[in-house]
Amino acid sequence: MRYLAAATVVAFVLGTAPVRADEEKVPLEKVPKAVLEAAKKRFPKAEVIGASKETEKDKTVYEVELKDAGKTIDVTLTPEGVITTIEKQIDAKELPKAVTDALEKKYAKATFKIIESVYSVKDGKEALDYYEVLLVTAAKKEIEVEILADGKIKHEEEKKSEK
Repeated sequence: MRYLAAATVVAFVLGTAPVRADEEKVPLEKVPKAVLEAAKKRFPKAEVIGASKETEKDKTVYEVELKDAGKTIDVTLTPEGVITTIEKQIDAKELPKAVTDALEKKYAKATFKIIESVYSVKDGKEALDYYEVLLVTAAKKEIEVEILADGKIKHEEEKKSEK
């Protein structure tokens, strides 16, 4: 039952999540062909849901949002279609024990809203970088935690609810 409730929350959050302030939504027909082709080639069974564009330090990247078997996959690519990062939504049971233990120790009684495995892609090779967990603490604070597979916390940030 807890997983059903969590799945409902995840579906709601994903369906209503705003684009980050530094991102600009882009209609799919305006996304470079190489970007969409590369994302579809890497995830041929997934459906393209949307795209955004971000410019940081004079570099533009595109993020293509896909849905595969009910899970969200965000693929970040250069305008030439080179994949740089992949974020895949996963279930809590897929987290390594060290990650689960570290999160339970630091955030006792927290509920997980969204869990993603984040992969860096270099020269076409994907390597797990960290896990990104959006959780709600017992005190009802929303925290995004980047945590390594060994349970070491890389970064934490409290999310302010947008009202």
